[in-house]
Amino acid sequence: MGPFLDLMKNALFSPTSSSAVFPPKASPSPNSSGLVPFGSPKFYVFCGMGGSICCGFTHLIITPLDIVKCRMQVDPIKYTGVVQGFRVAVAEDGIRGLARAWAPTTIGYSAQGFGKFGYYEVFKNVYGSMLSEENAYTYRSWIYLAAASSAEFFADFFLAPFEAVKVRMQTSSTAPKTMRECMPMIYKKEGMYGFFKGLPPLWTRQIPYTTVKFVCFERIMELMYKHVVPKPRAECTKTEQLLVTFSAGYLAGILCAVASHPPDVLVSQLNQDPNATLTSAAKRLGWKGMWAGLGARIIMIGTITAMQWFIYDGWKVLMGIPRPPPAEMPESLRRKLEEEDRKRQQ
Repeated sequence: MGPFLDLMKNALFSPTSSSAVFPPKASPSPNSSGLVPFGSPKFYVFCGMGGSICCGFTHLIITPLDIVKCRMQVDPIKYTGVVQGFRVAVAEDGIRGLARAWAPTTIGYSAQGFGKFGYYEVFKNVYGSMLSEENAYTYRSWIYLAAASSAEFFADFFLAPFEAVKVRMQTSSTAPKTMRECMPMIYKKEGMYGFFKGLPPLWTRQIPYTTVKFVCFERIMELMYKHVVPKPRAECTKTEQLLVTFSAGYLAGILCAVASHPPDVLVSQLNQDPNATLTSAAKRLGWKGMWAGLGARIIMIGTITAMQWFIYDGWKVLMGIPRPPPAEMPESLRRKLEEEDRKRQQ
């Protein structure tokens, strides 16, 4: 643990620290005003703030669709589709009912977003610094995966209590309609366990979702600048860069929705039924039931993910936070590969 703690300390408190995935020469992005030193505590805090804004805002505006999605998961007979689900929800609760649980949604995902994006930058730096520059590039997808998994593991502790309240308010007809009433009710009936019993399935939903979200986004960005965008990133305007960010985010979001959907259904079932367990919920749903509401979730997660990356990248531009370009092959590794090719051809 000693070397790891030393690396963590250097990543958090050394303003000049940089991930081997992004060599120091690439850290001061040409689009950054240099107001926030890369790798400094201020850098990580500002990244966390950007994550808080993008996650809290996007989940807030998508609350109506989230309500229908959750109800399709816990009562697929009554809520058979997205459009039909909206009609039933409005008929029963009125238009205002589509905003139910907006408070725990906003607070929970804002807190989680701070941890998700802030910790991701920390762990990406820490894990990248454990490897040489060449190995960090070669195994960069594993670095992204490890950083995203670690970040989400801790971020979900912030989300779990509010997710429990949100789902209970959105799916239970007997639950109070406000967060300040619902939280005490859950605590009175189930204690702290009621807020965190959904944490394990939340991890099974969120960790795959976040790893796909970050790994796919990072690699899609590389591919887009290499094969789709007709000019180097440094020559693109900030607007053009943000459009690429949005496109890569949407593609990553579609993959996220598919990868994390069955656990999402289980989370809804557990938080809706106080007596449900992970095993009983899985047996009751069956394989087909695990995919209830996937269409709505693809639309929701694709849109959310694209908007989150767009807002997060825009926040970095606004605040002068370094925005390193996609990872590039180190010159030393390029020369080695060229030499190996020449030897094979001889």
